[in-house]
Amino acid sequence: MAKRDYYEVLGVAKNATDEELKKAYRKLAMKYHPDRNPDSKEAEEKFKEVKEAYETLSEPQKRDAYDRFGHAGVDPNAGFGGGPGGFGAGAGGFADVFGDIFGDIFGAARQGGGGGRAGMYRGADLRYAMEITLEQAARGYTTEIRVPSWESCDTCNGTGAKPGTKPKTCGTCNGQGAVRVQQGFFSIQQTCPTCHGTGKVIPDPCTACDGVGRVKKTKTLEVKIPAGIDDGMRIRSAGNGEPGLNGGPPGDLYVEIRVREHSVFQRDGDDLHCEVPIGITTAALGGTIDVPTLDGKAEIELPEGTQSGKQLRLRGKGIKGLRASYPGDLYVHIAIETPVRLTEHQKKLLRELEASLKDPKHSPQTKGWMDRVKEFFQ
Repeated sequence: MAKRDYYEVLGVAKNATDEELKKAYRKLAMKYHPDRNPDSKEAEEKFKEVKEAYETLSEPQKRDAYDRFGHAGVDPNAGFGGGPGGFGAGAGGFADVFGDIFGDIFGAARQGGGGGRAGMYRGADLRYAMEITLEQAARGYTTEIRVPSWESCDTCNGTGAKPGTKPKTCGTCNGQGAVRVQQGFFSIQQTCPTCHGTGKVIPDPCTACDGVGRVKKTKTLEVKIPAGIDDGMRIRSAGNGEPGLNGGPPGDLYVEIRVREHSVFQRDGDDLHCEVPIGITTAALGGTIDVPTLDGKAEIELPEGTQSGKQLRLRGKGIKGLRASYPGDLYVHIAIETPVRLTEHQKKLLRELEASLKDPKHSPQTKGWMDRVKEFFQ
């Protein structure tokens, strides 16, 4: 089945900014993540499609190739690059086509072999979106994740050749991995069309990996989330990306943190905010109230005549960020709750109370507001 347009997959315009791409990817990755849809094959395929689209469009060089040539521009088998190491990092990429003129300016992680033979290519980086709670972000968290990856084939030990046989030197390029063609005044080096840059051909491919030398597996990794991490931060797991080609180093795994919305607290840097409703009696008379913190309950004293919206600060009851020496604070926002579903007797008592509060000294905010209104209309 033909691939859908990557911009269509993410639901963004072709001139979308990096931030718009990132926002769209986060939303869709959370929606179709396998952990949230454990029994849905459709969601798994959607997640892979979204991941592939974002990995291409989030890299400037890959995006440029895709905008010019479509899927062929990032297909390693189409001769435009974009292989396991990304755009220009796989055999047959633009870095090979224009290597004589521009060198490896397209980011190919290659180290030349002897006699100009095909080099080593670094494996692609992997991204994994992980959702955690605010408490886990504040205190730290250790968990295991399952990551799809390519691993060296155990049957052929990564050679791609059937056990008992060996790859042979490519006769087209004599093992160089590249051939030269004359185009006008320039001698241009291109990836060998026979061996695709490896310098070798496999007469008898391994049946387990079809001659690729790698098989797709799922590996389990332990991830340690440090205390104080915030939403949007990434954790790098070196060497746990896809393996390199021709003996190249593996890529890295980046775990992107998403902190789930909390039912009580809102985080602002290292500070926390929460709203606490109180009754009108407590607001008028003052007293001690319990407020929640990440460590349990705390008591605070309310002064008489507390107004709705008053902010109280509890020092050190926030979160100690990754680079902070001390934890932040907790800000308690007071919300005075108006009673509902009153009985006739309760209504009568409130009217009597209101009548007894006619003196402006009992309602300084109302008096001040009325004075300003009078000045406005004068």
